[in-house]
Amino acid sequence: MEDEFSAFVAERAHALLRTAYALTGDRHAAEDLVQSALAKAFARWRRIEEPEPYLRRMIYHDFVSAWRSPRRRAEVSVPVLPDRAGGRPVDSDTELRLLLRDALRQLPPRQRAVVILRYFEDLTVDETAEVLACRPGTVASQASRALTKLRQLVPQLDWSNDLVGGRP
Repeated sequence: MEDEFSAFVAERAHALLRTAYALTGDRHAAEDLVQSALAKAFARWRRIEEPEPYLRRMIYHDFVSAWRSPRRRAEVSVPVLPDRAGGRPVDSDTELRLLLRDALRQLPPRQRAVVILRYFEDLTVDETAEVLACRPGTVASQASRALTKLRQLVPQLDWSNDLVGGRP
């Protein structure tokens, strides 16, 4: 059992970490999410039939649940909001990726999870609903709200190839 678990971690931990990082936007928080999920999964390893989907579901649920707890929120009040790039052209793909990453961080956790599952993990609406234990209509409405907010936050992104037209 330990050898099988160790082999899985060696082979797939990087993919789980990439997903967790996309959710959190912070390497340390992503590592914590993955480590917590792996620790929970180890205790049940023999009963888990498909480990990667099981662990991804744990990561998404732990991420959303963590934001429900007020003690986990690290908010810092500042007297003046920093200037934001509004409508100016983006000079590079890197700058665009950074703007999009910052915009994703501003989404509520459930919307962020839906965007990551639908467009980063390329899951269907039904698959996303199954992972998040909600109805497909909830996924569609959360995705719509998230994309509207992202369009406002990153107007420099070319939205002509609209993400909504992806997999059903």
